[in-house]
Amino acid sequence: MNEENVMRAMLAEAKTIAVVGLSDNPMKASFGVSRTMQRIGYRIIGVNPAVTGEVLGSPCYASLAELVAAEGKPDMVNVFRLPKFIPAIVDEMIVLGLDNLWVQLGIFSEEAAAKAEAAGMHVVMDKCIMIEHGRQGLGVRD
Repeated sequence: MNEENVMRAMLAEAKTIAVVGLSDNPMKASFGVSRTMQRIGYRIIGVNPAVTGEVLGSPCYASLAELVAAEGKPDMVNVFRLPKFIPAIVDEMIVLGLDNLWVQLGIFSEEAAAKAEAAGMHVVMDKCIMIEHGRQGLGVRD
């Protein structure tokens, strides 16, 4: 978990990021970080059952399963949820065959990390995707 080469590869190879917990409130971190990642060149798709319609110009889905059924598998799942919700998100990712889990700064679940890694997922926890993208020096995407 949190290996430099894994973080760099996830950021360099991903094109589509599902953001679990994406808010439609511009004052929330999930919105601001996702908007920045979108401006860098990633496609952002929200997952939040409390949000209807679009966020950042893309549909927001109630679950990862709904997103995958409508749009196919995202390259990465970025999570803005409390630690107690992470194990269920990992369970859903396993069922859907999703491989790349990124859990935002300040959020960590040892149980979920162990389960995700045992299932073969690449796992980053307690790291801000926006900060790490900048630190890796990857710049704006094509």
